[in-house]
Amino acid sequence: MRKLPVLFITFFVQHFFAPVATAQTDEYNALLWEISGNGISSPSYLYGTVHMICAEDFVIGKRLREKCKSAQKVLREVDMDDPSMNRSMMQLSLLRGKKLSDMFSDSDYNKLNVFFRDTIGMPLTLLNTMKPFVLFSILTLKSLPCAEPQSYELSFVKMAKEQSKEVLGLETIEDQMKIFDGMPDSVQVQMVMRYINEFDEQKKEFAKMVNAYKQENLDSIYEHIMSSPDISGSEEVLLFNRNEKWIPIMETAMQKEKIFFAVGAGHLGGPKGVINLLREKGYSVKGIREGK
Repeated sequence: MRKLPVLFITFFVQHFFAPVATAQTDEYNALLWEISGNGISSPSYLYGTVHMICAEDFVIGKRLREKCKSAQKVLREVDMDDPSMNRSMMQLSLLRGKKLSDMFSDSDYNKLNVFFRDTIGMPLTLLNTMKPFVLFSILTLKSLPCAEPQSYELSFVKMAKEQSKEVLGLETIEDQMKIFDGMPDSVQVQMVMRYINEFDEQKKEFAKMVNAYKQENLDSIYEHIMSSPDISGSEEVLLFNRNEKWIPIMETAMQKEKIFFAVGAGHLGGPKGVINLLREKGYSVKGIREGK
């Protein structure tokens, strides 16, 4: 479970993208973006990822590969290759002074235990000291219709390492964990129970999300983030505040060298998304499509 806590934020934000039929504008009709102007000597690039996706839907085109390889550094949401990451993740994922069985009603805990035993293949007792978001991470990964999903971020890291480039994070694992520690227990319990109660529907929704992602439809992604019951009321904490904190870090990095940024696609669109925040700072941010 080494990467589950880190994956949770991005899965949590992106898993509920499931698009309805919406008009797609040219404005947000791309996942790869070129950042230029405002005093930087050479363009940097921004790519919106989905953090886990099945192999048949996983595509890294020629232009995307070229832009990643042309950069001098790669910046992700979190640098998961930090040697201290494993220890920090495990420590921050553990409950303090209580157990999962203390957080759920007896009936919900029993239902959850049966679900994990029958669907996930492990008894809940193995996770009784873990925070609820760890359960949610396992559930979201299980909703994928494949056993061995692919990761855009890990592919970008591999490319960077092949060229001996540095890979850094826009935030730390401690930053991400604080988000969930600030959520009331009741909210986290509600999220987990809604997920298992609607598990078949969640799998269908994820398939719709993948379709929107393959269409590079940031408008649809953004609309569904805003309409998701699991995001409602937490937009500032989960998305907007983080986007704002990333901008000065991105600016500092781009002033020094050409950067390839890879963050969840849910962070790109909307008035408080990374694309618009960069434009408000005076940068030109232009979408790039394969073959266009």
